[in-house]
Amino acid sequence: MGKVLVIGAGGQLGQCLKKVAALRGLENIIFPEEKEANILNVADLSMLFEREQPAYVINCAAYTAVDKAEDEADLAKAVNETGARNLAQLSKQYGATLIHISTDFVFEGNEVKLLQEDDVAEPISVYGVTKLDGERAIKDLLAQHIIVRTSWLYSEFGNNFVKTMLKLGAERDELNIIADQVGTPTYAIDLANAILDIVESEAKTYGIYHFSNEGVTSWFDFAKAIFKLSNTEVLVNPIPTGAYPTKAKRPHFSAMDKTKIKETYNVKVPYWLDSLANCINALQQTP
Repeated sequence: MGKVLVIGAGGQLGQCLKKVAALRGLENIIFPEEKEANILNVADLSMLFEREQPAYVINCAAYTAVDKAEDEADLAKAVNETGARNLAQLSKQYGATLIHISTDFVFEGNEVKLLQEDDVAEPISVYGVTKLDGERAIKDLLAQHIIVRTSWLYSEFGNNFVKTMLKLGAERDELNIIADQVGTPTYAIDLANAILDIVESEAKTYGIYHFSNEGVTSWFDFAKAIFKLSNTEVLVNPIPTGAYPTKAKRPHFSAMDKTKIKETYNVKVPYWLDSLANCINALQQTP
């Protein structure tokens, strides 16, 4: 396995990759500071590529504030599209394979079916549009790409739904949670394992892949599970999307088919409730 360069190392998925790499005893994985791995600073990025000469580049950097993106479209576009293009150009120049993380938000999500990689992508938010444009920029520039779309990412690192629910559950007696948006939570540790499975395989089967945990649930049921597993006493009320208006529209159904990544890279996909229990356990053990 050649040298692996992780961009966005300080974010949620970057921290999970660092944890999983250590558990696997993997060396030759570089986690640079953001100041030298800013995907909008081509000069500094070029110096980083020149110094490290990576065989693989894993791009975890993204603008992910879905509602803020409606007001900060230029910034979201810069990070999610221009940044992705910059990495693709440098990966091509240095002969690296680019593993890029994308999202279920590239889909409209108005049909109840497991989404496949070749289904038509029709995003309904600025965030989704910019992530899809990033995918297209990579595909146009670089043959050696693996784009992994994921959904509802959470872990013991960073800010995410699980940690927010645990905080709110400790502060309040009652919460209203949306029940008519359905998809699949993804434990970022599981995604990190899948990414490193791809890297360690050294296979060159490029293209788009879907990865989330197995199973399907709503945000309401996700929250209920969080509170049950953490022994948190709080009343959770299901509400429709219309009762909690947001700036950005969300897909109503965005569960993805993982057959392709399982068959191509022999990736194991845990069930979402099992992985949630693992995350809750890790959080409870954290001082």
